[in-house]
Amino acid sequence: MDASVRSAKSANDSAGHALELRNLSKEYRAGIQVLKNISLKFAGRGIAAIIGPSGTGKSTLIRCINRLTDPTSGEILFMGTDLAQLKGRRLREARRKIGMVFQEYNLVERLSVIENVLCGRLGYLPAWRAWLRRFPAKDIERAFSLLDSVGLGDFANERADRLSGGQRQRVGIARALMQDPNLVLADEPTSSLDPKTSVEIMELIARQAAAQGIPVIVNIHNVELAKRYADRVIGMSKGEVVFDGPPKALEHSHLLQIYGGEGWLE
Repeated sequence: MDASVRSAKSANDSAGHALELRNLSKEYRAGIQVLKNISLKFAGRGIAAIIGPSGTGKSTLIRCINRLTDPTSGEILFMGTDLAQLKGRRLREARRKIGMVFQEYNLVERLSVIENVLCGRLGYLPAWRAWLRRFPAKDIERAFSLLDSVGLGDFANERADRLSGGQRQRVGIARALMQDPNLVLADEPTSSLDPKTSVEIMELIARQAAAQGIPVIVNIHNVELAKRYADRVIGMSKGEVVFDGPPKALEHSHLLQIYGGEGWLE
């Protein structure tokens, strides 16, 4: 089948889904699969939480979706386009619509909070404006509005390196939303935070996802947080999906299959 015909067929087949993964695989070393033929569909709203033990491929899956990591094979169908086939300018343009919330925040420490949020618009600016950080007035207005919405309106001019971990993650969420995304990916957004702040951050992600009407895929270690805030839980083990369903369907037997062993559940 001709490549253009394949692309058109994939786009038609994936209609109605914000994202579809088809037989996605990743090998960092030849013959050793970190992801094993993952096929998943994600709707245009709601939170999908990916759980599983360390080293099972959760972060790799998230990073393959936005091409921070290149998959070895398979398709990543987003907005009718296979991201796995894109390069250069076309990949950069597609990435603009995928917001990313990082485990370690990935803020520019020396910049102010408002400047970090505005970094979410860099992909939309001409090169010279991006270099000089010359943002349109409407972008600046929206950045301030987003800071208010994440509870940091009074911190706009504070340097990022003076914030607490929870505050930094709030900036990261605002920056992701500043992209005006059609999808948000969150890679362990609570793993560096204390339990109380972790709940606050997941509450904020859930609230913003609902308010903005966008789907979120979150990779998370805390099973209880996943069950509390996600509409869908995807359990991974050894690079494969072994559970996919609503939180209320996640039972003890599934957790044993995902994580193995009995002791940690007691």
